[in-house]
Amino acid sequence: MGISSESPNGSQQIVQKETRDETTPLLPVKVEEEGFHEFNGASFSGAVFNLSTTIVGAGIMALPASIKMLGIIPGILMIIVVALLTEASIDMLVRCSHQGKITSYGWLMGEAYGQWGRIALQASVVINNIGVMIVYMIIIGDVLSGTSSTGVHHRGILEGWFGAHLWNSRAIVLLVTTLFVFAPLVSFKRLDSLRYTSALSVALAVVFVVITAGIAITKLFNGTVAMPKLFPELDGLSSIWKLFTAVPVLVTAYICHYNVHSIDNELEDRTQIKPIVRTSLFLCSSVYIATSFFAYLLFGEGTLDDVLANFDANLGIPFSSVFDDIVRVSYAAHVMLVFPIVFFALRLNLDGLLFPTSRHISRDNKRFAIITISLLTVIYLAAIFIPSIWDAFQFTGATAAVLIGFIFPAMVILRDPYGIASKRDKILAVTMIVLAVLSNSVALYSDAMNIFRKEEEA
Repeated sequence: MGISSESPNGSQQIVQKETRDETTPLLPVKVEEEGFHEFNGASFSGAVFNLSTTIVGAGIMALPASIKMLGIIPGILMIIVVALLTEASIDMLVRCSHQGKITSYGWLMGEAYGQWGRIALQASVVINNIGVMIVYMIIIGDVLSGTSSTGVHHRGILEGWFGAHLWNSRAIVLLVTTLFVFAPLVSFKRLDSLRYTSALSVALAVVFVVITAGIAITKLFNGTVAMPKLFPELDGLSSIWKLFTAVPVLVTAYICHYNVHSIDNELEDRTQIKPIVRTSLFLCSSVYIATSFFAYLLFGEGTLDDVLANFDANLGIPFSSVFDDIVRVSYAAHVMLVFPIVFFALRLNLDGLLFPTSRHISRDNKRFAIITISLLTVIYLAAIFIPSIWDAFQFTGATAAVLIGFIFPAMVILRDPYGIASKRDKILAVTMIVLAVLSNSVALYSDAMNIFRKEEEA
């Protein structure tokens, strides 16, 4: 078997002796062929929007609950620290890839650690992205049909407008969304084709932040909100362990590494990838900090795991119900537009695992359709039966996400297949691995203890 790439005319070429990596989309081509329109490379702004959309997905909805757990000051500091570590880990991948003329994350892991390194990366992306997209569907179901995962029923928009009916039940609403929104959007074979929907999704996230901030500031001046706690309340060892359960959520909120190579490959000028990453991380960190602070300020200790569920009650301001609906509709639409960006990498990596020696999936319509339909079906069914986004985030964040975002990039630098790593790089890599393993091990332990405790109480 060999790692093969697609030449501009669609033929396969063997470029390495390891298994071919399927995580790379078609490179920019100058001609129109096989149904592709002329494409001369993605723009800086289009790449920023696509990467930002990869980052700002469902994580923003769980971050206010993390701030509630950690306190304002430690929570914001953690958001900044994870952003800086994310930039460092992406820089490791980009430098190694450019030096070795590598066009995908999986290929890079294959170069550093052989076939099993590539398989480990691709499997991690599949697990992470399936988990994230299940979260997206859960959020859409919560917003449109309501949720009772906290023991208290929170009405969805459709239920509030029309009452409870079979046609606006969770299963039916998600089925219609899958068939008429997700299915068309995931049918694109090039990531740059989603640049306009990505721009709209970022704009919708900003709308959510602006409205939340406006409501919180208004209530603050009116004296109708309590000052949130600046630091966590610790009353024993168990409460300290519980703080670590926020770490997987923060890690998941920044995972975008699986799409960096796809975006880089489609750029008109590939030297722009580093400023694109910095711009995207700055934009997303600003959105995360603003959302976390103002949402926690607004709802205080009543902040739910999915903060959108908080927007189903009287906010204590004029036209409260109107703002509730605007916030929830805008963010549900944002999540719908993020879905195809994450799905793009999921489909490529799953295809690479199942068909490592076949031609690129974008040139095999039958395989493309079968994998797409199968993934949509699995994600839809899982979203029906998993009750909480916090559960999904903790699992993916503590396992696959931390591997993709920190451990695998650090392992590549430590192996240093192209001899570019400095002493500082290797110290940072070791630090990232130690922090990732320790923090997520404690988070998994704490989650297991909480589950065990709840079962004993029941």
